Amino acid sequence: MSALGKVSRFAGASIGGGPSFIATAVGGSMTMSEDRNRLSDALAMFAMAAVAAAGLTIVFETVEPAMMFHGALFALGAVLFIVFMMSYKGTRDAGSDFTDGPIRLAVVASIFWGIAGFLVGDILAWQLAMPALNFDLPWISFGRLRPLHTSAVIFAFGGNVLLATSFYVVQRTCHARLAGRWAPWFVVWGYNLFICIAGTGYLLGITQGKEYAEPEWYADLWLTIVWVTYLLVFLGTLWKRKEPHIYVANWFYLAFIVTVAMLHLVNNAAVPVSFVGSKSYIVYSGVQDAMTQWWYGHNAVGFFLTAGFLGIMYYFIPKRIERPVYSYRLSIVHFWTLIFLYIWAGPHHLHYTALPDWAQTLGMTFSIMLWMPSWGGMINGLMSLAGAWDKLRTDPVVRLLVVSVAFYGMSTFEGPMMSIKAVNSLSHYTDWGIGHVHSGSLGWVAMVSFGAIYCLVPWLWNRRGLYSLKLVEWHFWTATIGILLYITAMWVSGITQGLMWRAYDKLGFLQYSFIETVEAMKPYYVIRAIGGLLFITGALIMAYNVWRTIRGDEIRDLADQPRVAAAPALRLQPAE
Repeated sequence: MSALGKVSRFAGASIGGGPSFIATAVGGSMTMSEDRNRLSDALAMFAMAAVAAAGLTIVFETVEPAMMFHGALFALGAVLFIVFMMSYKGTRDAGSDFTDGPIRLAVVASIFWGIAGFLVGDILAWQLAMPALNFDLPWISFGRLRPLHTSAVIFAFGGNVLLATSFYVVQRTCHARLAGRWAPWFVVWGYNLFICIAGTGYLLGITQGKEYAEPEWYADLWLTIVWVTYLLVFLGTLWKRKEPHIYVANWFYLAFIVTVAMLHLVNNAAVPVSFVGSKSYIVYSGVQDAMTQWWYGHNAVGFFLTAGFLGIMYYFIPKRIERPVYSYRLSIVHFWTLIFLYIWAGPHHLHYTALPDWAQTLGMTFSIMLWMPSWGGMINGLMSLAGAWDKLRTDPVVRLLVVSVAFYGMSTFEGPMMSIKAVNSLSHYTDWGIGHVHSGSLGWVAMVSFGAIYCLVPWLWNRRGLYSLKLVEWHFWTATIGILLYITAMWVSGITQGLMWRAYDKLGFLQYSFIETVEAMKPYYVIRAIGGLLFITGALIMAYNVWRTIRGDEIRDLADQPRVAAAPALRLQPAE
């Protein structure tokens, strides 16, 4: 049986007791496995105690109220994890070959953070249309909510989806349990603690001021520890695989993990003013800082929001339609060309700046070259439906996945086009860039994430299907209409801005003042906010559907759901 076709049984109960060194202290002999577990438990407890101690040290030594709050968060998080380890009934899912507990936690966290991030984004959209909605409160001003929105949707929602899907896919395609006893749990818990610290920091005014890298030095240090653990868990699972071949989705996940680690370390190199203070200084300055930042910024898009989610595409589309990937050879070519080219494209964010012209041209050239592998991947995803196109009509989950690939293709054509200097002179700093980002983040990243969540929930919670496929249909259409309203409004708004900014009268003076361009944007900003509201509505529908599925409520339309919607152990076998 192929790696992709491997399925596993799931049972929700757990076995065993809490940490094994406590059980051993009560009495009884130990096997070698129990001895390893005892050591693992002791090390995990010691590490969490050290985190709690560090947090309490910050609380009592700092003079900053915001830093004191974050120290308390670290200490509380560590204590809660210790309590979890003490009370958790075993570390393995009974009757299953896989560790699914951390995956369930990441799925639930992704839905929570997704709704929170979408809501903050729509509040910002309404604030831009009606500035009085700031209410002159510093905590909900645009400058503080905007990084909260971007971090919530990219790192909190998208990051938890990537944690969940990567842990799920690597186990099923390698026929191996996740490496580590507590490490997978630590990765999900530690990552979400980072999200809490970063998000509350923005609201309290703690930020580096770097795009997609706003958290200060101590949050960056914590994320480094979590991310290295994530890498070790993933590599350890690949190392002990029973399947000799490493499926292509795992290559995309691995590239995402390794490259994001490199980007994070280089771009966030900073010197703290005090080890109990929030402020730090980046080691770079001037144009070098700008170049490093957008090398990081564009490759955060390239590897976090593209490579990782391509891993989702290459597993969940074939799995849902029960068809192989259209061309496995093309998927390998897609991987290596994308990995090589993407890393060079960052300078196109700095056209017409102090960056040397040769570097700008280099970024533009590699951006244009990226169009080819990107569309190769899109074609591979879409053509995997050959012989199964009818599923677009009957299965809205497939529709979510396939439409996401279409948005991926559109965004990866638009991006290289916008990197051309002549086009960039019109589009840069305008709302066209906002429209481009959201066609990728909502159309590609969010839609493929929704499809993966709809697949995972019945599989992880051992259900015969989703609570309601009709609700998935409603989610698809509200989200799609919302996205289209959003991006078309921003396209028109952005092009209008660009043309107005560079319009001259017959005397050679600027034809429009800046405030006139702002006034012209008002109707498009309202349309964007309405589109965002529709998108949030779709996400709330998904949350309700998932909640009813997890509860085990009676399925409303079981006869209409495909065989593959059910958990592997509950699937009807196809007729001979």
